[in-house]
Amino acid sequence: MRIRDSRRTPSFDLESVEIELGSGPIAGIDEAGRGPWAGPVVAAAVILDPAQLPAGIDDSKALDENAREIVYQRIIASAICAVGIADATRIDRDNILNATLWAMAEAVSGLSLQPRLALIDGNRAPRLPCTGRTIVKGDAKCLSIAAASIVAKVTRDRIMSALALEYPGYGFERHKGYGTPEHKDALHRLGVTPQHRRSFRPVQLALGLAVF
Repeated sequence: MRIRDSRRTPSFDLESVEIELGSGPIAGIDEAGRGPWAGPVVAAAVILDPAQLPAGIDDSKALDENAREIVYQRIIASAICAVGIADATRIDRDNILNATLWAMAEAVSGLSLQPRLALIDGNRAPRLPCTGRTIVKGDAKCLSIAAASIVAKVTRDRIMSALALEYPGYGFERHKGYGTPEHKDALHRLGVTPQHRRSFRPVQLALGLAVF
């Protein structure tokens, strides 16, 4: 179900204007998982077909899990999609911002069509082989970015559910690696896994590498 509120939903208006102004496809880019203590950050790039826009696209945060899964299936059935995945090792080595930008570039490189323009959620753009334009809160404004937010979120949630089977007891299937009391307690009871981001302070505390 959609979480109802009074805000406007994302539109395809910007993409339509850009398509009229120049040839070539328009991609939306967004990520999921910058804040968690564990797991990868996942970026998605999506090129929507103007002739068959999937119903129900919205900012992934405005949809519940079941709705995201339904809309995700519609998106991958009709759009060109690719993802980039930066694991915890890369996050610790490069920092979360650089790992996110890397994942975004990887997603674009995985598209079967090179876009003329990439619309990117946020205020920082990765290095791309096409023109990039950042849009703050783009997932709430731009349909292509909202579609990318759904693909990234569903992909990451599935990864975390799979990791829950590999690392039982941490609750990854519930909190998806985010900082919750359950996760904090599991860290102190069970220790740090290879999926934890050692550059993040809560994990450093669990390792005894930082003090309160």
